[in-house]
Amino acid sequence: MENNYDFKRRIYEVLEVSSIGDVSSRAYDKLMTIAIIVGLVPLTLKDNNIYTLMIDILVSILFIIDYIARIYTADYKMGVKNYRAYIAYIFTPLAIFDLLSISPILYIFFPSFAVIGLFRLFRVFRVLKLVRYSKTMIVIANVVRKVRTQLLAVLLLIIVYIFVSAMLVFQLEPNLFKTFFDALYWATISITTIGYGDIYPITPVGRFITMISALMGMAVIALPTGIITAAYMAEITKKKSKYEL
Repeated sequence: MENNYDFKRRIYEVLEVSSIGDVSSRAYDKLMTIAIIVGLVPLTLKDNNIYTLMIDILVSILFIIDYIARIYTADYKMGVKNYRAYIAYIFTPLAIFDLLSISPILYIFFPSFAVIGLFRLFRVFRVLKLVRYSKTMIVIANVVRKVRTQLLAVLLLIIVYIFVSAMLVFQLEPNLFKTFFDALYWATISITTIGYGDIYPITPVGRFITMISALMGMAVIALPTGIITAAYMAEITKKKSKYEL
């Protein structure tokens, strides 16, 4: 039993980001990084061919092995030595992205199903697997996780403002927008200060609301940036002090 647990722990150590001197883990990280990058190649092509088919099969097989191995070692990852660790791990964000990145292989075996054909788009989730194999990305992911409450509050504020400004302009400019969705589109591109110019108010009040939206957009962009920057600096300082001790 002890040997079995030693074997499982070794698998876990290889799967996780490599530590200094762990050649096997470092090699695995490089292999998975290459596989992830290669797995994105089909997204750069309009049509599928024999080469993209082979890429999907080989990359998916590797991802399936990785997914099964991570579930197998979930008790080490979650820190709980019972079945709850495996269940909890399956529903973690990265595990869900792992599963979605494997799903494009279903299109190979069931090409006639239109809904399954949409799974090909899930190849894009493969890029999220890169988070595991970069220590910098892990730090950023930890930072976002710590300030997710503040970021969600900012997002809620943005959504409320978009809806309010869209409703105001929709009533003030009845001939400008065909549907309320057009007004939401205008409010979104205005608050993000993009302003494509394809839809714009013509009344003084409508233009005034556009000016306010643009100013709000600058504040909206600065607020989450400041939150993330402060948390990132705190994370970096904490790690530095840890190593200096």
